[in-house]
Amino acid sequence: MKFYDREKELQNLKDIEKLSRRSSKMTIIVGRRRIGKTALIKKAYKKRIYFFLSKKNEALLCEEFVSILSESLDMPIHGEFKHFSKLFAYILEIAKTRAFTLIIDEFQEFLRINPSIYSDMQNIWDSYKDETKLNLVLSGSIYSLMKKIFEDKKEPLFGRADNKINLKAFDVDTIKEILQDHSPKYQKEDLLSFYILTGGVAKYVEIFVDKRAFSFEKQLDVIFDENSLFLDEGKNLLIEEFGKEYTTYFSILSLIASSKTSRSEMESILNKNIGGYLDRLEKEYSVIKKIKPIFSKEQSRTLKYEITDNFLNFWFRFIYKYRSAVEIENYEYVKEIVERDFSMYRGRFLEKYFIEKLKKTKKYSNIGTYWEKGNKNEINIVAVNDSDKSLLIAEVKVNKNRIDLKLLERKAQKIVEKFPHYKVEYRGFSLEDI
Repeated sequence: MKFYDREKELQNLKDIEKLSRRSSKMTIIVGRRRIGKTALIKKAYKKRIYFFLSKKNEALLCEEFVSILSESLDMPIHGEFKHFSKLFAYILEIAKTRAFTLIIDEFQEFLRINPSIYSDMQNIWDSYKDETKLNLVLSGSIYSLMKKIFEDKKEPLFGRADNKINLKAFDVDTIKEILQDHSPKYQKEDLLSFYILTGGVAKYVEIFVDKRAFSFEKQLDVIFDENSLFLDEGKNLLIEEFGKEYTTYFSILSLIASSKTSRSEMESILNKNIGGYLDRLEKEYSVIKKIKPIFSKEQSRTLKYEITDNFLNFWFRFIYKYRSAVEIENYEYVKEIVERDFSMYRGRFLEKYFIEKLKKTKKYSNIGTYWEKGNKNEINIVAVNDSDKSLLIAEVKVNKNRIDLKLLERKAQKIVEKFPHYKVEYRGFSLEDI
């Protein structure tokens, strides 16, 4: 599959490389696994030294890295290196006279190998950076650990990065472009399922493209194949993040994926206080986010929770929820449940799709959803343009025949009263408009 999108990130990396020729620069790249960090780095830097931090002894890692360094720079490496800090200092000595790019991938793994490496690196970096020409790129896929390393004031590398890229999923326009390139005759339903099941995650998109899985039926066949990476993906991505309490986190995420989106609903089912878990899921792990009604006050307790990643939402809704059937390899059983429930399930993602589309227009000062206490008068999309004093109030339904603009007007009365001098447009968005 060809390389898509990422123009801004590529330019960012090339710009920082130029700056590093005068004095060393440190860039951190974060993003969930499979999002395309390594592909981005390789695209940006044809000439680079690439270290991958696998889970092995520090001395063995150094031995591997010395070999890579020698080959990449085409020079002999003198000395014995049992500790990475010594090798890092040696690399910066070389960078006094040679400008080059060093990538350290899965940088958070030093926490397990030898946590003192970070303070050693800080001292070495501070001593050498102004007189050297190293373009240092540190990439990591365990978000909470990378955040701790670089954003916790108590950590030695806090404030040392010159540049940060938080790599996100492909946006809706890129997903559409990819589908258009590889399956020009795709159906509207296929675009929506492609968006839901890949979530714009580069690796999932690549798998679907390689396997020509452009229809909903073929996409399910790929996911529920006995050799599919999708079946264990939620566990592989999150168990390491969550640690020994992962079962509680997984239970919460499963409830959110099954539309139990308020804290009170979840606590009544789990029979425990989950405030701390929700807080960590949002702030430390960035797996969920709060959704409040547009125009609500900051301290408002009227809120819901949403899983930010489309695929993880699907995984918790259908694969984790029916894990007993998955474990006995009864994939057809789970696939039938998906086929039965998907027409209802996909509705909220169609809403999310159109919100993303509206955000990309850059026309609005505020976009959100609206509901009143007790989930009354729910409105899928409210978009405000304070500059030209206009309001867009929209209903989203998969089937356009179910859109009722008169009902929408009645539900929006309280909103319209708050904006007496604004021009109001009522619209319906359906699968036909995707």
